[in-house]
Amino acid sequence: MALSLGQKAGWGLADMGVVVFVVVKQLLVFAYLTSVLGVPVEIAGLATTGVLIFDMITDPLIGYLSDRTHSRWGRRAPWMVVGAVVMSVGMVGLFSVPDGLTGVASLPWVLGFFVLATLGFTMVSIPYGAMAGEVTKDPTERSAMTAWRMGFASVGILIGGALIPGIAANEGYSVAALKVSPLIIGAIWLSVFATRRAPRVSKPSSVSPIRMLSLVASNRAFVILAVLYGVMTLAIALITAGLPFAAIYLVTDTGDTLLSGAAKALSVLSLMFAAFTVGSILSQAGWVFASAKLGKVGALVLGLCLYITLLYGLFLVLPSVNVTAVAGMFVLAGMTNGSYQQIPWAMYPDLMDVTSNQTGEAIEGAFSAIWLFGQKAANAIAPLILGLIVGAYGWVETTQGVADQPEAALNALRWAVTLVPAAILALSVVLLWGFYRPKAKRVLDVV
Repeated sequence: MALSLGQKAGWGLADMGVVVFVVVKQLLVFAYLTSVLGVPVEIAGLATTGVLIFDMITDPLIGYLSDRTHSRWGRRAPWMVVGAVVMSVGMVGLFSVPDGLTGVASLPWVLGFFVLATLGFTMVSIPYGAMAGEVTKDPTERSAMTAWRMGFASVGILIGGALIPGIAANEGYSVAALKVSPLIIGAIWLSVFATRRAPRVSKPSSVSPIRMLSLVASNRAFVILAVLYGVMTLAIALITAGLPFAAIYLVTDTGDTLLSGAAKALSVLSLMFAAFTVGSILSQAGWVFASAKLGKVGALVLGLCLYITLLYGLFLVLPSVNVTAVAGMFVLAGMTNGSYQQIPWAMYPDLMDVTSNQTGEAIEGAFSAIWLFGQKAANAIAPLILGLIVGAYGWVETTQGVADQPEAALNALRWAVTLVPAAILALSVVLLWGFYRPKAKRVLDVV
């Protein structure tokens, strides 16, 4: 049975709420620790990495439990409904550090609520990803669903990367987190409501955890794709973790360009994210079309090659005093990033079907957990890598938001958010085309 437009859009809506937290944890927590609480950059990177490693450990457990859940609402909905609340409470709490608690002394408070928030995130994201393998078996329909998902995800990026920093600058981080929490919970709950009549597997799986992992591991094409998606995510996570610092230290608004007024009203960081979001939204239909014409692998390779070119262009222009030109490049960055956002998420459910058709087992939650494992591993180590890179060149932490930085540290930041991610994406392109594509062609009619 084909999904209705409302079901496709409704499924995609949940990602708006999910991505708000993804952006917060990748973009703001590290910067909050180092620029507001005064935690040394290496310690902040290590601490956030530790929390995100914990997040990775919980993925297989939540995947296994959601596959075995039995309720009148199906296997996935209860986890998403409760997880949305847990995630929001944790996010508000981590930014509500008591007055006077700064430096390393603030870490137990921040990390405790960060752990709670990431647990809620896992409770939503694992069952949500599993739904892509349940509600339809049509690869083309999955591409359309993913386009809706990434369109709403782009709005989530705008909220997390532009709205929250803007509110935080004026009213504080805790107020900003509190104000967006209803959006997070509302998007996820409305998605559950909109897809309540979509096809689903209601019978809980009886497969043991070891057997689940064995079945996933035996799907070699899926495992390779999951690893490569993690490699791609490492590049994007480095950019995201470094962007707050780049907006402060590498892009200077002189007040005489077309978007100077917007930069002053929104902040440079918020303007860059708004530009990025516009590009991402504009690109979604184009990547669906490209996937149909070039195949999903071909379209993804094209998008990554364009991304690499764009990052090299940013390396050449940074540091810059032309905020309008940089914003224009961020529109293009959003368009190229659209391929990374959309296409892999439309690829991996096709590979889940291979195992389901061969074994008859419905273990989408296990697949979703392993799929996100590589992504979360990359997000976990990116702040640590960034902290080590800039820390090695003398980066100065502060509680004032801005500090005088050594020229060598600023140059290291420039490399870390442009050429290093470009090199990682180049490796991904080579492995996608030369290693993943031959494996996938053996089990799928279309790649």
